[in-house]
Amino acid sequence: MTAARIFPPMRPYQREIAAAVLESVRRRQGLSFSVEIARQGGKNEVSARIELNVLARCRRMGVTSIKAAPTFDPQARISLDRLWQKVQRAGLEGIAAKEGGNGVRLGRARQLFLSAEPASNVVGHTADLLLEIDEAQDVDVDKFDKELQPMAAASGATTVFYGTAWDDGNLLERARQAHLAAERRDGVRRHFEYDWTVVAESNAAYARFVREEEARLGAEHPMFLTQYCLRTLPGAGRLLGPNQLTLLRGAHAALDGPVAGETYVAGLDVAGEGEGEHDATVLTIARVVAGDGGERAVEVVRHYAWTGVAHASLHTALVALLREWRVALVVVDATGIGEPVAAFLARALGPSRVESMKLTAESKSRLGFGLLAAVNGGRLRLHSGDSAELRECRRQFEVCRASYRPNQTMRFYVDERDGHDDFVVSLALTVAASADAGPRPARGRVRDG
Repeated sequence: MTAARIFPPMRPYQREIAAAVLESVRRRQGLSFSVEIARQGGKNEVSARIELNVLARCRRMGVTSIKAAPTFDPQARISLDRLWQKVQRAGLEGIAAKEGGNGVRLGRARQLFLSAEPASNVVGHTADLLLEIDEAQDVDVDKFDKELQPMAAASGATTVFYGTAWDDGNLLERARQAHLAAERRDGVRRHFEYDWTVVAESNAAYARFVREEEARLGAEHPMFLTQYCLRTLPGAGRLLGPNQLTLLRGAHAALDGPVAGETYVAGLDVAGEGEGEHDATVLTIARVVAGDGGERAVEVVRHYAWTGVAHASLHTALVALLREWRVALVVVDATGIGEPVAAFLARALGPSRVESMKLTAESKSRLGFGLLAAVNGGRLRLHSGDSAELRECRRQFEVCRASYRPNQTMRFYVDERDGHDDFVVSLALTVAASADAGPRPARGRVRDG
């Protein structure tokens, strides 16, 4: 029975990738390839087909191929399970076996799956025919250079880097640039790139899904640009571009107090205390309304800011304001000095109305992506008019920067030469509060990231 009858036919772009890689393996050319396919576009499927093909062709040879992923569990393990399922579907279990918890053997040939985490112990392995690096944008460059690349060097194995675009300093982008330069020299294709529009040509349901993601995240959201459009992000740049800054400006007026029937949420960024502190404790008040698509939208109606004020003196003011505005939920930066403030508010207002969030690199990254999605989707607006607080909020957004890091995370910040990011963080916390606003069990929650 042919592979075409055992498995569904591959899409045209998958066949292009498989043909090039398998030709290099078969002819022992030792070429290197980079493969970028839009998210959910079948990257892992084509990788598993290549692995099965190599195992089947070389089953009488004592050779090893290797696939490394940023983590063994779950990433490498998922790839192992996918390959084993294909072995079973092809009816090859009689000459195949799982081996050592991280390998599949077919006859005398085997495929190993390894972790590329910086602390993993992978030295000593050899890739005789094929070395694959999965999600290469998340693999440490030094780890690859020192421990993974030598696996293929002695044998001249074919190397394949798989992934999606991210920043301009990762392993996949480095390989992409090297391959494009080599292509210009000799005309041999080494880089294969297929954005969501190519995948959509073979899958109408996928096209609908991506358009929904574009509406949810916004066309300029880093996740949409990288995962679906395969556009590389600069290592650092502005958090918001001119169009996004325009979207952030609302036409509604500021309020001095709540309006009956409206739902209000808040975000509280807690500053240091004392005369030497220059950043501010910022409380942002916003109402949650129905957006054009029926989703929740956030309209900022008031900012409050205090600089150099002792927290004990703020407690009474914060409780009074949150009660006055009938805030359904306030999310508080409970990192370090903010933790006792959050605990006090939970006792005073009730735990169901206060959520503590400790800002780790991961949780702040999620805040940033949530903020961008709200801005891009037109679901976040500052009030109109003029005030010292509103001017400072707009200024911070104009100078706020973003840097993109491995594992699809980001850091947003205001350079110390430009001041502070307290209004930006307060607004990001407000957006998080809007997602959770509404009837909830009467208990406090702490997000640790």
